[in-house]
Amino acid sequence: MIFSNRFKDRTAIVTGGASGLGKAVAARIVAEGGNVVLWDMNADLLKIVAEEIRAKGFMAIDVSNADDVNQAAEKSLAVLGKIDILINAAGITGATQPVWEFPIDSWLRVMDINLNGLFYCCRSVVPLMLKNNYGRLVNIASVAGKEGNPNASAYSASKAGVIGLTKSLGKELATKNIIVNALTPATFDSPILEQLPQSQVDYMRSKIPMGRLGMIDESVAMVCFMASEECSFTTASVFDTSGGRTTY
Repeated sequence: MIFSNRFKDRTAIVTGGASGLGKAVAARIVAEGGNVVLWDMNADLLKIVAEEIRAKGFMAIDVSNADDVNQAAEKSLAVLGKIDILINAAGITGATQPVWEFPIDSWLRVMDINLNGLFYCCRSVVPLMLKNNYGRLVNIASVAGKEGNPNASAYSASKAGVIGLTKSLGKELATKNIIVNALTPATFDSPILEQLPQSQVDYMRSKIPMGRLGMIDESVAMVCFMASEECSFTTASVFDTSGGRTTY
């Protein structure tokens, strides 16, 4: 369901915006009247997607580089005029190995993208929101951050970190008219699944009481609520789209 003009006059940065949940959220925000700048590492795909969804702009960026994030935030501000919304959807899965065999380089890369990169984005964009006394930040975590998935320790730990950061930042900004929440989806059909062996996908599906993978539009709807003015009295919190897997 599209809510006509829910994001009229609102502006957003969406990381991981070239595919998956980031792309779908960005398209929904544009469809509901908002202006969006997409950030993603995949420069070729990014340009195609930006044209497809009619984004205001796009920037090829690795969010694990703090200096690049600062520059991208300033460039996005110049394109959009203000920053109302930040959707942190950039993420990778990393290796599928037990902890004692987990490659150190994969561990560090997952942390750099999923947690450090998200921190850099918040650190760069929040001051721009403070100037306008308005903001909505949505951090994409995972049910793995609550429960931990075997053979996915880096991903699980990074997403647990996202939840903790969300709770801290939300409390810090609670009196500033800037709302900060996280989404913890269970597995849904997304390009990120291509990074995993089928056995891991099957395991994650087996843990969902509804017996199916999520649909991307279900998570998009929740994210867009959190990114909207309607979400005005819930902050430092976590929303689930988990098919019953998490109950807290």
